[in-house]
Amino acid sequence: MSESIPIYSQLWTELGEIMTNSSNVIDFDEGLRIIGTAHVSSKSVELVKEQISQYSPDIVAVELCESRMASLTEPESIDSEDLLKIINEGKSAMIILQTALAAEQRRMGVSTGEKPGAELLAAVLEAREAEIPVELVDRDVVSTLRRAWGKMSIREKWRVLDTLLWADEEDEEIDLDEVLEDTDLLSNLMEEARSVAPRAGEVLIDERDEYIAGRIKQIRERKEGRILAIVGAGHIKGIVQHLSDSEGFVGKRMEELTEKPRKSIWPRAIMWGIPLVLVAACLWMVQNGHFGELRETAETWLILNAALAGIGVAIARGHPLSVIVGAIASPITSLNPTVAAGWFAGYTQLKVASPTGKDASDFLALDSASLLWKNRVGKVLLVTALGNIGSSLGAIIAGGAVVGGLLGIF
Repeated sequence: MSESIPIYSQLWTELGEIMTNSSNVIDFDEGLRIIGTAHVSSKSVELVKEQISQYSPDIVAVELCESRMASLTEPESIDSEDLLKIINEGKSAMIILQTALAAEQRRMGVSTGEKPGAELLAAVLEAREAEIPVELVDRDVVSTLRRAWGKMSIREKWRVLDTLLWADEEDEEIDLDEVLEDTDLLSNLMEEARSVAPRAGEVLIDERDEYIAGRIKQIRERKEGRILAIVGAGHIKGIVQHLSDSEGFVGKRMEELTEKPRKSIWPRAIMWGIPLVLVAACLWMVQNGHFGELRETAETWLILNAALAGIGVAIARGHPLSVIVGAIASPITSLNPTVAAGWFAGYTQLKVASPTGKDASDFLALDSASLLWKNRVGKVLLVTALGNIGSSLGAIIAGGAVVGGLLGIF
């Protein structure tokens, strides 16, 4: 467990201060009322219904994007074809992160009896029943996660994963109806301790405050009438600050907030450079008759790649056959960065331990990230992601050993 985190005690303190110093209902002006809610609070559901009835808005704006709206209003499902697509598109790690965040939010909502986002769904249903237009004002969840992940340092990524997957869950019982908190799918963990991942906090909290404020401004510019905006309580302060900005909101900034972060060229350069150096070294050894060193180089490459990829799959508690396949594939796939050993291991896991319908439904309702290891869907994703990580580490370490061997020859 990282040093970060009496996480939840800090979260309760910060959010308690927020809610002590401000109201859950803010009239920004005559045409805009903002409601701060908790996404797992039954009282927030009641508050939303009450405000729609009393305020009689012309537009209801909710802190949702298209995909999160669909997940609340339409039955979710996942099958083998979906898993295969996730593996092929290299999205296993991102799905694991999103699932871990969702599981943590579900865990926090267990004691309230409400599903995460219940008050947002209530707002949508109430608005539809009253024939009030609904506007989605949050940034796409996948775009947000990619920006957060892309901006985090390696240390921040480790600390976040440590918090999500291995954190001690023995937290004191908190009455969420007494302390309205922001348990947003994306920001409930980040707001509690920005020190854990400052760059992620910037993306998950600050950028989204700015984006939501921008969307509200856009709606007000093109539509007349009163707007009732329903957002997580932790976002209110930032949203109000951006709405109060006299300079207005520049459309170009909205585009910037939805752009994918530029990927560093160094990871790709390293993963392509290693096989090039290896091939060049082997050719040089053959040309100069260093056959003993050539054999040692080959053994080092094979052993380190296979061992670390296999260890990665084993940590994911993959099937023995998945471990073997990942280990065999790694020395080969590391020579071609367009493919990955984890893909082969994940596909094998999918075939030898195929998830059932119950596994799929349980995966979509996990209330603890630790349960990923016990669920067949989660295990396929973990095998893929950890197999890839192990293979990459093996290639890097083996590449360093090869370079060291060459320097020894010279």
